[in-house]
Amino acid sequence: MPGLIGKKLGMSSVYSTDGNIIPVTIIEAGPCPVVAIRTVEKNGYKALQLGFGTRKEKNYSKPVLGQYKKVNLTPSAMVKEFRNYETDSYKIGDSVSVEIFKEGEKVKVTAKTKGKGFQGVMRRHNFGGVGGTTHGQSDRLRAPGSIGASSYPSRVFRGQRMAGRMGFEQVTIRNLKVVKVVPEKNIIMIKGAIPGAINSIVEINK
Repeated sequence: MPGLIGKKLGMSSVYSTDGNIIPVTIIEAGPCPVVAIRTVEKNGYKALQLGFGTRKEKNYSKPVLGQYKKVNLTPSAMVKEFRNYETDSYKIGDSVSVEIFKEGEKVKVTAKTKGKGFQGVMRRHNFGGVGGTTHGQSDRLRAPGSIGASSYPSRVFRGQRMAGRMGFEQVTIRNLKVVKVVPEKNIIMIKGAIPGAINSIVEINK
């Protein structure tokens, strides 16, 4: 299942050949250098490790820098492993670009959703608030109310809906259509919205 690492640039719209407006997400995908190759003989499976982006050298540990210097590559800001790649035609240092995708084909995109921080139960779980004060809340309009019985079971059940961190979860959306590929700018336009904030890292798989 060949894929690429990219960066979400934002959303826009393009016109189709019949004049309809298509909402698209613009992704800067690749070029991704081949950082490492996994083989059946050595690792038990086939895969390519692809890198994306760069960071300052001081932000890497010495072992990581040593791995890159060993293969004469510039350290990547992000590395992801793609299994089911046909590894025979690649070698370390090769570059994979958006040209592996064709207009009209379906892809799946994996990314982290927008982080919302610590949220209360009304925002996180759509609790009713002041209009539905039937769970022990009388004077606190946005409170969750009672969270469990006293004598039995004398504890709170696992999975009880409470306030907590919301967002920044890995989400995969399947069957998204590739609308346009611009190889000279490393741009791929995908129909519809994908998870994540602008400039967040996304993973595109066929």
